Amino acid sequence: MKKFDRTKKKTALLASTTAVVLALAACSGDSGSDNGGSSEGGGTSEGESEETDEPLFSIDDFEVIKGDGGQEILDGGSINVALVTDTPFEGTLNYNFYQGTFDAQVLQWFDESLLAVDENYTYTQEGAATFEVNDDGDVFTFTINENANWHDGEPVTAEDWAFAFEVLGNEDYPATRYTEASNVQGFNEFRAGEADEISGLNIIDDKTLEITFTEANPSLLASGIWAYPMPKHIFEDIPVADMESSPEVRQNPIGFGAFKVDSITPGEAVVLKKNEDYWRGEPNLDEVVLSLANPQVITQSLENGDIDIAVYPTDQYKDNYENLTNVEFLGITDLAYTYIGFQMGTWEDNKNVFNPDKQISDPELRKAMAYAVDNTTVAERFYNGLRWAGTTLIPPSHPDYHDDTIEGYSYDLEKAKQILADAGYEDVDGDGMVEDPNGEELTLNFASMSGGDTAEPIANYYIQAWKAAGINVELLDGRLQEFNTFYDRLEAADQEIDVYQGAWGVGSDVDPTGLWGSEAAYNYTRWTDEKNDELLAQGVSQEALDVAKRQEIYSEWQEYMVEQVPAFPTLYRAELTAVNNRVVNFAPFRSSGTEVYLNELGVTAEEAETAN
Repeated sequence: MKKFDRTKKKTALLASTTAVVLALAACSGDSGSDNGGSSEGGGTSEGESEETDEPLFSIDDFEVIKGDGGQEILDGGSINVALVTDTPFEGTLNYNFYQGTFDAQVLQWFDESLLAVDENYTYTQEGAATFEVNDDGDVFTFTINENANWHDGEPVTAEDWAFAFEVLGNEDYPATRYTEASNVQGFNEFRAGEADEISGLNIIDDKTLEITFTEANPSLLASGIWAYPMPKHIFEDIPVADMESSPEVRQNPIGFGAFKVDSITPGEAVVLKKNEDYWRGEPNLDEVVLSLANPQVITQSLENGDIDIAVYPTDQYKDNYENLTNVEFLGITDLAYTYIGFQMGTWEDNKNVFNPDKQISDPELRKAMAYAVDNTTVAERFYNGLRWAGTTLIPPSHPDYHDDTIEGYSYDLEKAKQILADAGYEDVDGDGMVEDPNGEELTLNFASMSGGDTAEPIANYYIQAWKAAGINVELLDGRLQEFNTFYDRLEAADQEIDVYQGAWGVGSDVDPTGLWGSEAAYNYTRWTDEKNDELLAQGVSQEALDVAKRQEIYSEWQEYMVEQVPAFPTLYRAELTAVNNRVVNFAPFRSSGTEVYLNELGVTAEEAETAN
């Protein structure tokens, strides 16, 4: 299997109809200025696209860590961190219950996993818990650091960790993360009400927990263990059904991380103070203030020094990086991808129920829609190389398993039209749009999220590209969906949705079952398939303990998902983080194995540097 070459390949714009070319140009705007960017991919001079004057960048242009450079770090200080969104964050601030990405961005400042990982997302002995594994690979004995304490001073215990599993397995548990604990012996029986306890959990003493898993599998050592305890002394008297909405989650959450929550302005801001008792050592900073920053104003906020750290919109980088002289941009290959999904069923009794009679359940229609869009040009025009066309549903953030020999769907409008014709889709009434093979009107509702400068033009481009192929697609409710509303409707399998543009953070464990399995709540396509489940099961079987065998299994799975196309990736992406020049010892949270920790984070000046 080839390893992923992170340097973006530049490709010429494929032939298309005039309508689609004009639509894409209109969406992206006519910006012909050369901002002097560079790229390490070959094919054109000075990093420019073959089709435009826009600079193309590469993820390889960026550092991952902002060190101290020998500068003196102040004792104390406060920094401002942006949550870059136009939507209030939900405020479910507990790892066992959260769902939104911005809640995760808040959580990571005050709570953490008990287990640390290296650059390959494999567990190390550097976390708040160390471990031993038996010879068969199915029994782990964890020892929690003696200095790991909750923010209220109570110790983090083995009982707290076991309690987290019991909450996940409770019949009243309202969220979806129970699937991540299903590999523990006896967990599924406990969740089904067939057992009074989880047999695979053995509390040896206050700081030692033994966990027996159903079988040895490669995911156990690769971030496949639920390692987020819950403080039992706080939650044990709260009914599980009420925990998610409780003040202990929404207003006064605690963790055992480097900072602790001081105050919350719901949906808008969180003020954190340093945890002097942090198990890795007392933090340098006194305070961290997290607050919303609209994508429309984040550049100005960074220029003015109002914000010290922000995950920066890649679609704005080209126009602003030269002016942001007061920040350094860090870059990682994101554990994420955007994709087009097809909603083909319902969610009933904790499983997906595929409906083969929906119009969008026809794989030939889905294939035509995949060929009708030009993601390479979308990536270049909107993101200048900082996102690139996707091919498979395992992204290049996992280079050992992403199979870059699989081509996926590249733009071919004539092929899209031919697939439709061969499958019986014809324009019966002469309006330029095809009817389905039964002669029925074909109108598909497309759901896409609001947020950022590119959200609306990209959504409009996809709609126009599909119409160029003769497929009538309309924006759901005639507008973009607010972030929380969008995912609420997908979670409920809203039958008004036929097609949607989503994005997934894939997690550090490469196993895709939690997103695409038949019983996966996050499988918003609601598509089920026996061979898909067989391949996913093989990927976490004992035979997959052999890395080469696991690569083979996941290559077959990636190819099969291209063939069946319940969804197709649109873009892989770089994640950029803008960091003020005064901030030192920082690495993006989604980077791995950097061994740069929050207690080391500091500043070299009292005030943020400005670009003016």
